[in-house]
Amino acid sequence: MILCECGEFIEGETFKDYIQTSANPSTSTIGHKKCGLIFDFFDGKIPKKFSSRKELKSLAMKFADKKNLDENAFGKFLIEVDRLKSLGKLSDCDIVLMAYSRL
Repeated sequence: MILCECGEFIEGETFKDYIQTSANPSTSTIGHKKCGLIFDFFDGKIPKKFSSRKELKSLAMKFADKKNLDENAFGKFLIEVDRLKSLGKLSDCDIVLMAYSRL
C-alpha cells in the first residue's frame, strides 16, 4: 500500500508511465490518477508524508474504513496511531501500517 503526497492511499487508482532513472532512460513506473504524481521506486525516491495530528487522524480513519475495523479495534487503532505520532520519527504511511499491524 502506497500513501501519496496528496494524502490518499493508492489501491488500483494508478496509470502506467515511463521515467528516466539512474539505471535506464526509460524505466516503467506508476502514477496516481487522482493527483498525477509519478513514483520513482527505482532510485528510492518514494514520497514520505509527515502530516499534523489532525490530518493523520483523518487519514487513519479512512484507512480503518477500508479495512472494516469494528468499534473496539477502531479505538485501539487510533490510540496506537496517536502514540506512534508522538515519537515524531515516522512518516504517515509507516505510522498507519505499524498501528494496524499491532492490532
